[in-house]
Amino acid sequence: MPSKGLPAIEQRVREWLEHFVVGLNLCPFARPVVASDGLRIKVCESVETEQIMHRFLTELDLIQSSSEADIATTLLIIPNALAEFDVYLDFIDLAEGLLKESGLEGVIQLASFHPRYQFDGEPEDSASHFSNRSPYPLVHFLREDMMARALGSFPNPETIPTKNINRLESIGRKEIERRWIQLIGANPE
Repeated sequence: MPSKGLPAIEQRVREWLEHFVVGLNLCPFARPVVASDGLRIKVCESVETEQIMHRFLTELDLIQSSSEADIATTLLIIPNALAEFDVYLDFIDLAEGLLKESGLEGVIQLASFHPRYQFDGEPEDSASHFSNRSPYPLVHFLREDMMARALGSFPNPETIPTKNINRLESIGRKEIERRWIQLIGANPE
């Protein structure tokens, strides 16, 4: 499979961060990290699960061995593999297992984003799915202590998911899809 061009992939993810994650305030803690040099974005162009897992472990080691000032958080983008959401979820299960085996559970947390993300039990046409949709399959490495500090300074952090769902539903599926297509260039369905 030909390369999709690393700068273009990273640029598309940065635009998604700016317009969806920060622009729609889906993560109230994202703005300063996205604007800083502490956000590491790494593209893994492999199509082989073993190579993707190797890159995952490399990024896991790098974030846990780096200072928060150097790498606050990492996005590992996987543009050429894991296109099917169920296959991606299997990968996330493997990644969570490796995180636990490495002794970093409670230190690093993984968040999952995918172009076809769908919450279990939600109607297929729910706009809420867009809170975890991204231009490409990706894994977000978060430092648990950093998240604890951010959550501690945010009133009622447990309401964030509900607020996101309400915000997306109030915008409406059609408008969210229009914005998505304008930004990403394709409907995620």
